[in-house]
Amino acid sequence: MRASRIVEALLFASEAPLSAAELARADEELDEERVEAAIAELRAEYDRQERAFTVFEVGGGFQLLTRPEYAPVLERFDSVPAAHRLSGPALETLAIIAYRQPVGRAEVEEIRGVGAGGVLRTLQERGLVDVVGRGEGLGRPLLYGTTPFFLQHFGFRTLDDLPRPEELPVVLARREPGVSTDAEAPPG
Repeated sequence: MRASRIVEALLFASEAPLSAAELARADEELDEERVEAAIAELRAEYDRQERAFTVFEVGGGFQLLTRPEYAPVLERFDSVPAAHRLSGPALETLAIIAYRQPVGRAEVEEIRGVGAGGVLRTLQERGLVDVVGRGEGLGRPLLYGTTPFFLQHFGFRTLDDLPRPEELPVVLARREPGVSTDAEAPPG
């Protein structure tokens, strides 16, 4: 069997991203280097054939996924599972966690200006965030961080793929007390 066909079969059957090391364990003739070469071969083959799918690197591994340009077609097809949409407050909370992790609920609430307990539970239930430790403060509060599923869900290989805060319309950088930003300055 060709390495590319073994890798293709594994990616086709898997519901989650698989790392090169995981793929290499499937056959004694595979190693991570041969897996990477097989993935490059598959991508080139799919591009040449103009296939509707390809191998994407997401969530710390590789996954066979439909190309983004076919999303509008898939959204109109009833039997394709729709992704659960997140509310505005859930997206805000998720962004804070992604950029500040590990972060406690009190810090999330301070940034958002509202309670975040229910939103945090929803994000945990959806597998996007999880408890990653405990803080040093009073009562040793729970600290939250994103999960590998977060990376997979949003198509990131690693957290380094997140847009830099200065590229975003919402400023996520810490504000110093007593220092106003342009958005906070009175018109003048």
